[in-house]
Amino acid sequence: MAEDRPLLVVVGNCQAESFRLLLDAGDVRTVRTPALHELTAADAAALRELLARTDLLVAQPTSDDYRGLPVGTRQLRAVLPPGARVALVPSLRYSGLHPFHLLVHPPGLERPDPPVVPYHDLRTALLADDLRAGRPVRPPLELTEDVVRAVAAASVAELARRERQHGTVVVSDLFAEPDADAMRTINHPGNAVLVPVAARLRDALGLEPRGPGVDRPLLASIHAPVLPPVVAAHRLDVVPTSDWTIEGRTVTTEAVTAAHLAWYRERPEMLDAALERAAPLVELFGPGGANPGGSSGDGALSPTSRRGDPRG
Repeated sequence: MAEDRPLLVVVGNCQAESFRLLLDAGDVRTVRTPALHELTAADAAALRELLARTDLLVAQPTSDDYRGLPVGTRQLRAVLPPGARVALVPSLRYSGLHPFHLLVHPPGLERPDPPVVPYHDLRTALLADDLRAGRPVRPPLELTEDVVRAVAAASVAELARRERQHGTVVVSDLFAEPDADAMRTINHPGNAVLVPVAARLRDALGLEPRGPGVDRPLLASIHAPVLPPVVAAHRLDVVPTSDWTIEGRTVTTEAVTAAHLAWYRERPEMLDAALERAAPLVELFGPGGANPGGSSGDGALSPTSRRGDPRG
């Protein structure tokens, strides 16, 4: 009977629902839950009640008391029934196809995502910094194939580090030679990555191999530009693009840049946060990307800024 199938719950960011759909292949029951960053106190209570009768949990590593709610990975595991099986998966972040882009979610700053697309662009942040300081605009950053490969390698290394830190399934090898469907944006993996990761999660949970529960494109609402040096560096079999595709509409990079420059003027604290997050990325572009007068930072390159946050 269907009721005899184990109950599987996936907890995490926007990627979690994609994994639930892929894992729901007929041998498990699944329940859709809100993304962690969207949870209310009532949602968190309902999630914990659900987990008390859950057999299989897939979770993206999250720190205790995330956004003031008891929904950290350790806290959620504690309410599972005896014998429940758990598989952890890192939040999939990869900058190798979109080397100018960043997610910036600093603790304590509300509404951190810029308008039009929720991704900061290194070039726009540096331009906004120059304009704010009233100094001459620095020369454009040169995106070479070597820079693309350096950004990609640093991104994979950061992903591998988080795998080791949290004991997750291994996914970083899937980006060793990415294809154009590997990532639609820096935090929206395509089916070329999501499907094999779901297969590894099935194995980690002790489930038999099965095909994906859905075969339609997932996380496909936004497609970031794939620039010519990226196509060349990864030898992608696609035509380079310079514009965004959002819900099927073409949005020019110029329109995104203009919206973000206006937003930075209204949100100087977010410009500061973006510049701090961007510092390791700027270094990969060499001396020409130096940030006169801007914030600095250190640490491994990551397209995200918040530890223990499944959004990054």
